[in-house]
Amino acid sequence: MKQNQEIIENFYKKIENKGYKARFVDAKHIPDLKNDIQQQKAYMYPKFYEEYKKYFEFIPEVDFGIIKSLIVIAVPVPQFEITFQYNSKPLSLKIPPTYLYGQKIVDDLEELSKSILNPEGYNINYGRFPVKTLAVRSGLAKYGRNNITYVSGMGSFHRLVPFYSDVPIEEDIWVEREMMDECEKCNACMNNCPTGAISNERFLLKVDRCLTYHNEQPGHVPFPEWIDRSWHNCIVGCLHCQKVCPMNKKVKNWIEKGPSFNEKETKILLQGTNFDDLPQELKNKFKEYDFMNDFETIPRNLGVFLNE
Repeated sequence: MKQNQEIIENFYKKIENKGYKARFVDAKHIPDLKNDIQQQKAYMYPKFYEEYKKYFEFIPEVDFGIIKSLIVIAVPVPQFEITFQYNSKPLSLKIPPTYLYGQKIVDDLEELSKSILNPEGYNINYGRFPVKTLAVRSGLAKYGRNNITYVSGMGSFHRLVPFYSDVPIEEDIWVEREMMDECEKCNACMNNCPTGAISNERFLLKVDRCLTYHNEQPGHVPFPEWIDRSWHNCIVGCLHCQKVCPMNKKVKNWIEKGPSFNEKETKILLQGTNFDDLPQELKNKFKEYDFMNDFETIPRNLGVFLNE
């Protein structure tokens, strides 16, 4: 019978063979994760904190017995280019890593993880805990000055996926939340952020100044007047800080083709048409790229680039 640590090491090996990275930690740290989030409350924009904490389950339920471990897996992800035809001209915009194919990545990882652990008698379920915090606490990642996680070999171009498991932990890892050493003498992201959201005093953003926070708001919420149109650079999210980061030197030009919308489709999107009322072909396009979560932001965000 394999020892638990041998099972975990085998899991790491098979995950790394796919180009991913993973860490297990003891589930006893769930209260520590909750405490980490509560400690950040004093530094967070109140509205953001209330929205943020809704995503997490600190008393989780799973379809197996007792949760004994938490798993975080990092998957390298590119930025994508999305194209809109408008007035007979193409408008190409970027989408940062993490926005497209989210559910597919989760489903593929869950299937892969089960194929490794189930034969050993263990189980996993998708997790809802602060995955960035766990990635840093587990030693898988470190924070950048821009409050984004960086994984060795992937930079910030990755998606972190959390799971609960019943694999017992023999060699636990729990480290301090740290910013990368490289950030100590570097202000590239701070200097390139047009809104002043990044501070040299901490690795928590001034969220109320962050473009991503504002362009992820529901589409009926207007942009604050202080945001200059010229600052917008993505259809959703922002790449100002990531594109200039030295730790992204090897991945910053990794761009793959995302969805393209013809003239008719672009006009439909600008009108703010409800998703259920879209032509089936247009619905399928959003489903194919798993872009539904940000659908209602598009009329407002796209209008900024088209002066509509």
